[in-house]
Amino acid sequence: MLSADLLQRYGYLVLFVGTFLEGETVLVMAGFLAHRGYLELNCVIAAAFLGTYAGDQLFFYLGRFKGRQILERRPGWQAKSGRVLRLLEHHQVPTILGFRFLYGLRSVTPFVLGMSNVGRVRFLILNGIGGLVWAVAIAVAGYHLGNAAHAVLGHIKRYETTIVAVIAVVGLVVWLGYFAWQRIRFRTR
Repeated sequence: MLSADLLQRYGYLVLFVGTFLEGETVLVMAGFLAHRGYLELNCVIAAAFLGTYAGDQLFFYLGRFKGRQILERRPGWQAKSGRVLRLLEHHQVPTILGFRFLYGLRSVTPFVLGMSNVGRVRFLILNGIGGLVWAVAIAVAGYHLGNAAHAVLGHIKRYETTIVAVIAVVGLVVWLGYFAWQRIRFRTR
């Protein structure tokens, strides 16, 4: 069984750090745990928003001040940065609002935005709006996953540890699969 004390003590901090770095999997788990009563959904959304917002602001400013040097050391980001720049040419506002939903471009986009001509205030505001929409959407999806699991399994208390583990494993497998696919793709060029 899950430890309510541990989750209430460290859950929001883990969520903040997880969303600072990337975060869909940890946010889905937190939404599920909110459904189960271990966390508060509003606090889950707030922690996820603050984590993703802070992380993206940091990466924006890293791109602004150290972008070229960092990009030279990360050849895998070069192709992605070209894709992001092409998106920005025609769809700047939607790209800034929605990059969190673009798997594979999510981590590099705020960095590239910092390297581009996107203004600091513009990014600050649009990043806030996009971060809030993302935090609400993914947290609520995790919460509804709890509803669905309850509807399918009935009394899910005995399955909640397994469900959280499955979410974590699926997230890890997707991430590792994507990472491996990117490395293979980069080597074949």
